[in-house]
Amino acid sequence: MKILHLDTSINGDASASRRISAEAVRRLLSQHPEAEVIRRDLAEAPLPHLTLAEFASGESQAALAEFKAADVVVIGTGMYNFTIPTQLKAWIDRILIAGQTFRYSEAGVEGLAGGKRVIVALARGGYYPEGSPMAPLEHAETYLRAVFAFIGIDTVEIVAADGTALPPARDESISRAEERAASLAA
Repeated sequence: MKILHLDTSINGDASASRRISAEAVRRLLSQHPEAEVIRRDLAEAPLPHLTLAEFASGESQAALAEFKAADVVVIGTGMYNFTIPTQLKAWIDRILIAGQTFRYSEAGVEGLAGGKRVIVALARGGYYPEGSPMAPLEHAETYLRAVFAFIGIDTVEIVAADGTALPPARDESISRAEERAASLAA
């Protein structure tokens, strides 16, 4: 098994999403000790924003190859200004490639990356429950689910810590999310 582990938080050791994604990877390795982990820290070593020259670069091709080779993708991300960080968007721009991870046909779009499992460790500073006034502002989880479904990945598990910007709730929310990550199925 190959695990691609991405982290995007700019918060370093104080990052909730990094703690949760690390716990998810630990859980996977406890179940599959032979697994190979490829790690990419997109905050520490970000991919440049996409340009035509960058699209054909070796770095872009390497990011696509890592994704295609992975059986499981673990993404640690926060929700910044109601959506994903630009570092993660730059990576997504490398993996949504016509003819590689999806194709257009007479029947519509067909995802070509099926069979992978995606685990997203998501930290949100506030609360965005369905039906609440804040729900329409949540564009991280909804975007990631749509992106991966577009390329044929049906198994997207979100392990979220909400309220991480609120000191009384932060530690409890992160601990609950770490517990959920530690109990992920094989």
